[in-house]
Amino acid sequence: MESLASLPTSYPLLSLSWHNNPTHHSKTDAFMHLHQKPAVSSGGRAHLPPITPVATPVTLVSPVTPVTPKQTEDANMKPSKENCDRRRPGEDDVSRLPNISQQSMSQSVTPFLREHIPSLYAPIGKPDLPSMVNLKNKDPNSKYCYRHRPDSKCRRAADESKMAVIQRDLETLPAGDRQAITNVWSLFSAAPTKQRELMLQGIITQCCFPQLSMVSREVHEQLKIDFLSALPTELSLKILCYLDCSSLCKAAQVSRRWNTLSGDDVVWHRMCEQHIGRKCEKCQWGLPRLEKKRLREWKIHHHRPLLPTPAVAISNRNTAVTTVTKRAAESIEDEGQAKRQCIKEGIDGSTDATDSGLREKFRPWKDVYRDRFKVGSNWQKGRCTIKTFRGHANGVTCLQFDDNMLATGSYDSTIKIWDIEKGEVVQNLLGHTMGIRALQFDDRMLVSGSLDGTVKIWNWRTGACINTLNHQGGVITVHMEGDFLASGSMDRSIKIFNFKTQQSFCLRGHTDWVNHVRLDVTSRTLLSASDDCTVKMWDLDSRTCIKTYEGHVGQVQQVLALPDDFEVEVESPREVDASSTASNRSSTPIATPPPSSHSSSHSSGHHAEERAAYGPIFLNDPDRPLPPRYMLTGSLDLTLRLWDTATGKSPRCFWGHVEGVWGLAVDTLRYVSGANDATVKVWDPRTGKCERTFTGHNGPVTCVGLSDSRLASGGEDGEVRLYSFEAEPWECLERGTPA
Repeated sequence: MESLASLPTSYPLLSLSWHNNPTHHSKTDAFMHLHQKPAVSSGGRAHLPPITPVATPVTLVSPVTPVTPKQTEDANMKPSKENCDRRRPGEDDVSRLPNISQQSMSQSVTPFLREHIPSLYAPIGKPDLPSMVNLKNKDPNSKYCYRHRPDSKCRRAADESKMAVIQRDLETLPAGDRQAITNVWSLFSAAPTKQRELMLQGIITQCCFPQLSMVSREVHEQLKIDFLSALPTELSLKILCYLDCSSLCKAAQVSRRWNTLSGDDVVWHRMCEQHIGRKCEKCQWGLPRLEKKRLREWKIHHHRPLLPTPAVAISNRNTAVTTVTKRAAESIEDEGQAKRQCIKEGIDGSTDATDSGLREKFRPWKDVYRDRFKVGSNWQKGRCTIKTFRGHANGVTCLQFDDNMLATGSYDSTIKIWDIEKGEVVQNLLGHTMGIRALQFDDRMLVSGSLDGTVKIWNWRTGACINTLNHQGGVITVHMEGDFLASGSMDRSIKIFNFKTQQSFCLRGHTDWVNHVRLDVTSRTLLSASDDCTVKMWDLDSRTCIKTYEGHVGQVQQVLALPDDFEVEVESPREVDASSTASNRSSTPIATPPPSSHSSSHSSGHHAEERAAYGPIFLNDPDRPLPPRYMLTGSLDLTLRLWDTATGKSPRCFWGHVEGVWGLAVDTLRYVSGANDATVKVWDPRTGKCERTFTGHNGPVTCVGLSDSRLASGGEDGEVRLYSFEAEPWECLERGTPA
């Protein structure tokens, strides 16, 4: 094998005598000396004197030959990738690659390969080579990461597509060149790490700039390590759990391995936990639950009851959330928790073999997230379909909808039950003699309040009136939860009716009409809003007022309790409204903690202070659940207000409507309000900003309804507009005006 000194050099080396006695030449001579080439023999190689060990330093000097005009022309050419290997003077087209003889191969190349690749080149029956001994003694269970054992990656498999391109280029060369290049590759492939580094240093030192650029590009691509393939599956899934939805979708396009890992149920279950039913703390992106509709579809498809519910404690955490359909969906949500727990058990493999058929019917978590992401994206972009319901002879004052049922009340004294899919009236409830101002239904009955001073309980399937309760004035609001029914009236009173005991009692304290009431059976409290511009919290046990919230300058039309997991982004002290609170249970102000999440009260001292904020009723009963920490109100003073029920302060005021607010609906992801300015606005609950404004009514919007994927509004024009955000993006248009 030839030594490195026999390779052609690009520049001549000067002798030591020249450095001791330098000779000055003109600029022309200097440039000619810079571009001159070493003498080349007819064999195509530069002849250099052999290197002999001597005591004094000796440098190699290449013989200088006269410069011809052709050489000067070649030297003046700009270096590039195409001409950096041009022929030297006197060199023909014979290949410059050395033709290694068989003797050289047997003396240098073959022993090298046999030493470092014994599995391919070692003679049969001679397993005593050092490399073979090391291979025998190697512990197969010892594994190191790339950082601690770089040699583990040196034997990585080559890129097949890249090698195919190289092989095609290699086949275009002469046989001698192919043999020489193959020998070089074999030597490099067999060399250990230290020898490889020496080979690379020698090769890179002889490369010109275009070749170095090519090396840089290739190295940049080859240094990309597929860490997900190198790491254990558990660590790879843990890493992928930190990515967002967009990054996971991009990761699925990298390779089959990445596609499998990025679509694993572990990753997407984590994504669902972060975003479904709440807004993520990191990305502020939240997705709807869609559980009620899915559960009903599942029950209809399988025609059998769901499994018993072992997860009662899980479903109890949301009992403080009060919505118009909570009583109807209470059992369904419990069944949903049981169904989801059954999925988890199936994944862990802890269920019986009888559940194997049931487990196959559940969809992957990625599909679950995909459905919710589609709806959440449609909400954000305003992509929806609109269906209009016309049939009332006067303005619509109240509404509520479920999966395929819509109930509306009007000033025309009728209640209509609609089939949403068909857009037709399936039931007319007749019996009130004046306008309907409030209604609520569940899977058993429908309750309505009218200006004729009565509250009627209906069997909405048959249209029959079951019971009638009376007020001394027109009934403006009704709300039922659990075994209780509350109603507010023009007579300034609130009546509570117990379905179980068939008894009722009155709450008095407002000085004007009671426009809205909301029960919270868990804490045994009630919230009421009135035309006297105040909101009151009542204790149902003692039948007394606990707190009075003052801050609105117009009649308060709506009051809604917010979920316990709601967190507010507190604004600066200058922006916090200086609303006041008064309590008829204490004559002195009560020291209260700053606004914080109800679920974040860790210390017992803070918990005691929080209980003291609601008065001695809760302070003396430590086992009694506290009321909802936050509530939202809408008023004719054009604003929505967020309240801290413990301190009585209003940390945020929502401005946007130009006329009074009549309707209000909330969930964990958004607020919706309808106002006298004929608009419907969607608000971000965390920031208080208006996300989108919908128009279309020809009069004031008097009521709104909200679900995970739909929004409904009713107005004095007698129309009900239902916005559905469930359709595919290409099937619906962008509606509304973004903020």
